[in-house]
Amino acid sequence: MPESHSQTVFVVDDEPGTASTIAAILNASGFQATAFTDAEKVMQAAESCCPSILISDVVMPRMNGIELAIRFKATWPKCKILLFSGNTSANSLMEVATKEGHAFTLMSKSILPNDLVAAIAKLY
Repeated sequence: MPESHSQTVFVVDDEPGTASTIAAILNASGFQATAFTDAEKVMQAAESCCPSILISDVVMPRMNGIELAIRFKATWPKCKILLFSGNTSANSLMEVATKEGHAFTLMSKSILPNDLVAAIAKLY
């Protein structure tokens, strides 16, 4: 895995507290993490500074995390993607994405900091 201090991470969750908490955990672990609550704003931000890693909640209004991940991969294929959810409907969304040829890692919400960092390491 590349050195974490050089990795930019965008964290997306429609719950501001969740997005900012995950970003804070990653920043404390040596990443350069930024929290977002809107998928469209993440796409706009990535145009000027594409992150090394995108971490997104799956169930969000307007654009869900899987749709966001697919758009990210199409535009920035080198960006690593990690999805998380506390909602059981995420599993059916993931099944559809997998059938369409998209493979993403999905973690359950209530992510422990060590588990989050370990999941990022597995992306490499």
